[in-house]
Amino acid sequence: MFTFLLIVQAFIAAGLVGVILLQKSEGGGLTSSGSPSGLMSARSAADFLTRTTAILATAFIAMSILLAFLAANRHGATIDASLQRTAPAAAPQALPTTAPRGGAAPFAPGNSTAPAAPAGQGNSAVPLAQ
Repeated sequence: MFTFLLIVQAFIAAGLVGVILLQKSEGGGLTSSGSPSGLMSARSAADFLTRTTAILATAFIAMSILLAFLAANRHGATIDASLQRTAPAAAPQALPTTAPRGGAAPFAPGNSTAPAAPAGQGNSAVPLAQ
C-alpha cells in the first residue's frame, strides 16, 4: 500500500511540474501560438491550467501528509542495529615529562606560567611607526 501511494505521489509531482511549466509567466498559459477561435481561447486555457495546478497541488499536499502518517505508524518497523559499533575505551594520554630543546620547562595545566616565547617572536620592543 505504501509503495503504491509513493508511486502515485511521484505521478502527481510530475504532473504538477508539467502543468506549471506549460503556463506563461503572465498567466496566459498555452497561448503562445494559434488563434483565439481554436480549441481553447486564451482565457479558458489559463483558467484550465490554473484550476489543474490548484487541484494537483492540493492532491500533492494531502498525499504528502498521508504518506508521512503511514510512515510514522508502520507496524514492525525496527531500527537496524547490525552496523552499530562500540568505541574502544581510549587510554588516558600522559603529559610530556621531558624538557623541550632550549631548556625550558614544559607547560602543564597546573602551572600558572606559560613557557616563554622564543627570541624574536613577539617579545621585542620595536616601535610601530618611526
